[in-house]
Amino acid sequence: MKRLVIASNNAGKLRELSAILAPLGLETVAQGELGVPEAEEPHPTFVENALAKARNGARHTGLPALADDSGLCVDALGGAPGVHSAYFAGHEGDRATRDAANNALLVEKLAGVADRSAHYTCVVVMVRSADDPEPVICEGRWQGEIVLSPKGDGGFGYDPYFLLPSHGLTAAELPAQVKNRLSHRAIAVARLAARLRGED
Repeated sequence: MKRLVIASNNAGKLRELSAILAPLGLETVAQGELGVPEAEEPHPTFVENALAKARNGARHTGLPALADDSGLCVDALGGAPGVHSAYFAGHEGDRATRDAANNALLVEKLAGVADRSAHYTCVVVMVRSADDPEPVICEGRWQGEIVLSPKGDGGFGYDPYFLLPSHGLTAAELPAQVKNRLSHRAIAVARLAARLRGED
C-alpha cells in the first residue's frame, strides 16, 4: 500500500495528517482531489463516524482510505461538544465563521465555571477496501483546559482556547511541528503507524 486517500475536506486536518503521515512513505491524496463526496456523520461516537468516512473514501476511489473523527470534550459540559465539535453552534457559514461561533458558544457556556478541564479526542480509522472486515482503529487523547480568551493564531478550530498547562501555551501558540508531535491526532496516527509496522 503506497497510495492512501485521506477522507476529509477539512483543510486543517488534511494539512496535519499529511505532515504526520509523511515519514511513513505513503503518498496521500485528499478525497476532494478525486471527487469524493463527503460522508454523512450521523453517529454518536467518534469511531463510528470515522469508519463511515473511511469506507466512503475507499468505496468511491477503490483505494485504501484513512479518516479521523475528532473533537473537543469538556468535562464540565458532560463531554460536549464531542462529536458535534464542528457544528457546536450550528451549520451556518463557512468553516471560519463556524469556528468563531463555536468558540463564542464554548466561552459563554464556561463563563463562571472553575473547572474547565478538557481533552481533544481523535479516532483514526484505516480501511484497505470499502468492505474491509478488519479496519485498523487507533485513538489519541490530548489533555488540557479551556481558557476564556484566545491566544495564538496557529492551528484551527478550538486551538486558541485549548491550553496545555505543561507548556503554558495554547495549541494555537505551538509551532506546527511541535503540535504535530504532541496532539491527539499525532498520538492516534503514531499508534496506527506502529500497527502497520507490526509493532503493536
